[in-house]
Amino acid sequence: MAEEHSQEERIIIKDQHTKEIDLVNRDPKHINEDVVKVDFEDVIAEPVGTYSFDGVWKSSYTTFTVSKYWCYRLLSALLGIPLAVVWGFLFALISFCHIWAVVPCIKSYLIEIQCVSRIYSLCIHTFCDPLFEALSKICTNIRVALRKEI
Repeated sequence: MAEEHSQEERIIIKDQHTKEIDLVNRDPKHINEDVVKVDFEDVIAEPVGTYSFDGVWKSSYTTFTVSKYWCYRLLSALLGIPLAVVWGFLFALISFCHIWAVVPCIKSYLIEIQCVSRIYSLCIHTFCDPLFEALSKICTNIRVALRKEI
């Protein structure tokens, strides 16, 4: 039974690190939906009355689109893997700090503050409650009457 459980865990862990990636939909969670969608029309636009030659406009569109496409591909080919290593290291570091430093500090703080909270509550109930009860008994006999004077 224990061997079966450990084999299932190994399979799950192996599948987690070697899962298939979608080569068609590369942004399934739409994290870059609004950020990097830049087309020719978003950058260069000619208002009515100031048109360039049609050939220049078409050539500009083609040049912009093709250069953006190939520059992105070249940059991702040169820097994609090194930056993936950097980002992987950074997120591993953040996870490590969160798991081994932040959460234990917060848990420790909550345990310590619980003790302080009990002492504070005890002091408030011991000293303030009798004072406020006495003040309330004094104020219960106060009567307010409103009169209109002419």
